[in-house]
Amino acid sequence: MDSSSGIQASLAGRYATALFELAREERKLDAVATSLAALKTALAESQDFAALTTSPLIGRGEATKAVAAAATAMKLDPLTANFLGVLAQNRRLGQLGPAIRAFNLLAAQHRGETTAEVTSAHPLDDDQVAALKANLKSRLGRDVAVDLNVDPAILGGLVVKVGSQMIDSSIRTKLNTLAHAMKG
Repeated sequence: MDSSSGIQASLAGRYATALFELAREERKLDAVATSLAALKTALAESQDFAALTTSPLIGRGEATKAVAAAATAMKLDPLTANFLGVLAQNRRLGQLGPAIRAFNLLAAQHRGETTAEVTSAHPLDDDQVAALKANLKSRLGRDVAVDLNVDPAILGGLVVKVGSQMIDSSIRTKLNTLAHAMKG
């Protein structure tokens, strides 16, 4: 089973695959990717937007109106705005984060890139991201797109997942390993 069929197996993956196919047909992959990156940032930085996608108290009609307003305010491309509307209509806004990740994986495969999921304790700056991409490219022998996530719980270092491989250099893991070794 290749990774694209694994993506399609999940609910978020089915939504992402439909969006990807439509964006590819209409030659709008870059516009959709840019809009999805803005949505990913909004999910991470706006408590109100995150609550809109997860609250069971917000009705279908309210959610649909709210995402339409958000799409306009964020200047999202029409395909992504429609995608958000479909998620709201189907009461699937909770799938937005996983759908964005799945879309990014599909887009990277389409470009012939490998995608690395990178988790850091703090946001990485452009120089750090460039250095990380260069390091991963030299290790893997091909271009690597990075899906950046921030999780303060890892304390420091990085957790990098590429396919089934995981490189965990987080301080939390090192401390847990040390604590385990000290127990004997």
